[in-house]
Amino acid sequence: MSDNQPIRLKTISEFHTLRGLPKPKHPLISVINFEDMAETSVIGRQNLMFDFYMVSVKRDMTHKYRYGQQDYDFDEGVMFCMAPHQILSVIREEQGKNPSGWMLMIHPDFLWNTPMASAIKKYEFFDYSVNEALFLSEDEEVKIQQIIENIKQEYQTNIDKFSQNIIISQLETLLNYSERFYQRQFITRQKAHHQFLEKLENLLNDYFESDDIKEQVLPSVQFLSEKLNMSPQYMRSLLKSLTGQTTQQIIHEKLIEKAKEKLSTTDLTVSEIAYELGFEHSQSFNKLFKSKTDISPLEFRKSFN
Repeated sequence: MSDNQPIRLKTISEFHTLRGLPKPKHPLISVINFEDMAETSVIGRQNLMFDFYMVSVKRDMTHKYRYGQQDYDFDEGVMFCMAPHQILSVIREEQGKNPSGWMLMIHPDFLWNTPMASAIKKYEFFDYSVNEALFLSEDEEVKIQQIIENIKQEYQTNIDKFSQNIIISQLETLLNYSERFYQRQFITRQKAHHQFLEKLENLLNDYFESDDIKEQVLPSVQFLSEKLNMSPQYMRSLLKSLTGQTTQQIIHEKLIEKAKEKLSTTDLTVSEIAYELGFEHSQSFNKLFKSKTDISPLEFRKSFN
């Protein structure tokens, strides 16, 4: 197996075996404490892919995680949410003790034929967590811990016809609290968000001056999200929270800004400006410009004469 080939864990039992844990009490759901896992002797990068959902809180890591395009250390309560088939890279430079914290694993089969099977997909932090962790306050971590203990207690007792509904109800509560904390993070991390908007601004400025735009290639949402080390879904949510605009609206806003600059400071024709801004046909440029400004490019230019 190559160094980059992920270890695929199809069942929760396989994860328990990999980390030296006893057989899970329930085959489709499990809560484990990281302190209980066997220490691993693997040094370097180990890629893992789970076929189940995972929610975890980690602290005191002696190694790093690479999740999406971002490296993470865990010196405080940081919450991660992973959907099935995402890849997690564990990077160990030396052998060390296990972190503290816990992990909740839920196989999709546990949710089968329940409203949560589709509802769980609406929680965007399963996508945003690919590149961005959720930082919990002490009170928030206590709240989450209480719910986890309720889930653990329920599946470890005698399973009956009510067990699944009770656990899923607790899971929904867990995810709803996570959604609240996720939105709170948007509000409180003002400095980071200011830096994000500044980086986005600089990235768009550079792009509209690059050869890419002159080859009729407008910046895509995927391109921007990769450059900013975050998922397209998370970038969309963050921009919507901070500016009230979608990513595509931000791109168009920057394009119109550059168009106005060229119309007012150069002698280039409208067709030439359209070409420099990534449009193969000037009609498309004219249509977009008028939709955003209520006047045509020529009318805008005449207002400066």
